[in-house]
Amino acid sequence: MSEAKTRAGAPRAPKTLVLRAAAGAGAAALAGILALAAPAAAADLADAEAGAQVWKKCKSCHMVGEDARNRVGPHLNGVFGRRAATVEDYRYSKDMQRAGDDGLTWTTEKLDIYIENPKALVTGTRMAFRGIKDPQDRANLIAFLRGYTASPSDIPESAPTAAPRDPDVDPAILAIQGDPAYGEYLSSECVTCHQADGADRGIPSIVGWPAEDFVTAMHAYKNEHRPHPVMRMMAQRLSDEEIAGLAAWFAEAH
Repeated sequence: MSEAKTRAGAPRAPKTLVLRAAAGAGAAALAGILALAAPAAAADLADAEAGAQVWKKCKSCHMVGEDARNRVGPHLNGVFGRRAATVEDYRYSKDMQRAGDDGLTWTTEKLDIYIENPKALVTGTRMAFRGIKDPQDRANLIAFLRGYTASPSDIPESAPTAAPRDPDVDPAILAIQGDPAYGEYLSSECVTCHQADGADRGIPSIVGWPAEDFVTAMHAYKNEHRPHPVMRMMAQRLSDEEIAGLAAWFAEAH
């Protein structure tokens, strides 16, 4: 995907951007999508000009548009369709580099998940941002950013999904009190790859992780938000109680 042109040359997102239904969806499916949203603030309508106001929350770390350069965070020109951790001359965290190596690519859906809760996709990200919880604000911000990618209307991911996946874990799942002893019993499969001593030898350490971060990450794999195929397979085999047990064990295993 080519990088964005200057503001004068880049396509500008319209004030109200109507995101199209996914390619190949029938009229009935489209009607179902539209019915999900309230008329006055439909989730499938995004306002790029309103997104420019949301952008103020991001601009202390990121730049976009003409003469954009890397700051605390990488520039966001041409972000759609770009593999994670591939902006030149920017030093990414190890976790973000691994996510890119695993295939994480910035699409509308992945940006929505990351903007809502950065750690849902990349636990060790250096992006010290708590996220934007309002879905309309996120949609508006994404519409704003689309104006800085060449030919945004040609991006397949510009069409919204019928029900964007939520990266946040159900509070009832987070409230499960894991049994560390059970987690230790289950951990033998984990430590075939992750070092039991907490060392990072090409595979990230999970020893001493806060339990909530562990559970969030595992459910992100379970729900296929994160791309690593082996971790997806492992997470999908585990029940909520087993994940909670592992989280409790690794949180205590200093």
